Amino acid sequence: MKIEKEILITAFFLIVAFFLFELTNIDIFIQSYFYDNFADEWLLSHQKGSLSDIFFYSGIKKVIIIFGICIFFLYLYSFRKSAIKLREYRNGLLLVWLNMALIPAIIGSLKVLTNVPCPCDSTYFGGNYPYIRVLDLMPQEISKKFQCYPAGHASGGFALMSLFFLFKTEKNKIIALIFALVIGWSMGIYKMLMGHHYLSHTVITMILSWLLILIIYKIIKNMAN
Repeated sequence: MKIEKEILITAFFLIVAFFLFELTNIDIFIQSYFYDNFADEWLLSHQKGSLSDIFFYSGIKKVIIIFGICIFFLYLYSFRKSAIKLREYRNGLLLVWLNMALIPAIIGSLKVLTNVPCPCDSTYFGGNYPYIRVLDLMPQEISKKFQCYPAGHASGGFALMSLFFLFKTEKNKIIALIFALVIGWSMGIYKMLMGHHYLSHTVITMILSWLLILIIYKIIKNMAN
């Protein structure tokens, strides 16, 4: 399939997913399974330094950052005359590094623009604010600014989907894609279990990340040609 067609299909699914969550209460339905109304608490609480924090939050963030730095230096090293074998992966390394840098930055910027509360902020789940989606108008009496949509934490994991274009064989491409999806969804579900994100936040981050990866891949491919 041509990359242009993949971009259009991904953009279509992004729009469909966006309006599906905006026009239904799927988020509330799913999120209710992670919240105990009687105990007034979420299935998980964020405890700094705990195993769950290390594996799914602070630790994994550091690993992804270090991995991104390693990718950048491998890209630079590929310009050495002695790095003959690495040279054929140069564009792939650039693609991975750019996505690991740009995707979290873009998602982070969108979080500021959308001004959407987290599940833990909602009165549905013991919070003090109404359930507000992207297209809903924020009540004038609410001055607080929210940064919950899309899911920023999971964006680092989903940026790893760019590894799909680094490898040459179909088997390695699929393994890389599955690996990235597992990392991204592990990070996303962890935040959902604490009431920090709805399902839509993570789904939109995943699809948008893939769309950005495809666009950057097309740009690099055109530049190389």
